[in-house]
Amino acid sequence: RYVKNRKMKFFLIALAVIVTWISPSSALAAAAPAAPAKLTLKYFDIRGAAETCRVLFALAGQDYDDHRYEIDPTNFDSPTFLAAKESGELRMNLNRAPVLVTPDGVTIGQSKAIERYLARKFGLMGQSPEDEAVIECIAEHCRDVKDAAMRKGFSAFTRNKTDEEKAEARKEWFDTDMPELLGKIEAVVKETGTDGYAFGTSTSYADVAIWALLRDCQAADKADTAKASEECKALNAIADTIASNEGVSKWLSERPESMF
Repeated sequence: RYVKNRKMKFFLIALAVIVTWISPSSALAAAAPAAPAKLTLKYFDIRGAAETCRVLFALAGQDYDDHRYEIDPTNFDSPTFLAAKESGELRMNLNRAPVLVTPDGVTIGQSKAIERYLARKFGLMGQSPEDEAVIECIAEHCRDVKDAAMRKGFSAFTRNKTDEEKAEARKEWFDTDMPELLGKIEAVVKETGTDGYAFGTSTSYADVAIWALLRDCQAADKADTAKASEECKALNAIADTIASNEGVSKWLSERPESMF
């Protein structure tokens, strides 16, 4: 009997070893699972170059860490941003913001690279390389409009013009230049999309870019932008589709107030 019991004991020990070897994580199964790590977006406490990224998160219903560097409104200093630069955490964007940090610790710089990464991750870049190229094409058209407005030189940051010159440039932009550019983009999305969508029959990154161009401009420019785009029925339908999304609508109603 002693021998028999001893053999049984060895058998049970061997079986336990084999089970543990096959499933080494089984010993941890009873432990409470750790919360999954989140993407972290690091930018100033303003909308600026990171707001489209935040809207993409809202559109996809994805949780993330919205890490903000506070700005002193009296002198635009940001000690937390300077500390981040000194620590090296902004190196991937040449010591600028924004950056996106993945749960694996990969840091991505450049706002447009971050936007496209998120759009791909959230399924907003179509189903093929050709789809993606057309969606990016439309988004780049929107960026061209913003760049052209900056070159026109009527913003508060323009230093080499008088107030009268800036007022004249502003009027010319909203009365002539912007409507002409938007009309060209209108023709593109009529060819590539359907009612309420810039590409195909579902929401894409291009729709968010159009919304940002027409709806998320500076408060002082909203009325003029609306007038400049009033003939662009397709573009406005696309912007309305994004604005009416439950996640986006909630974010817009709750997002922190900021200077710009």
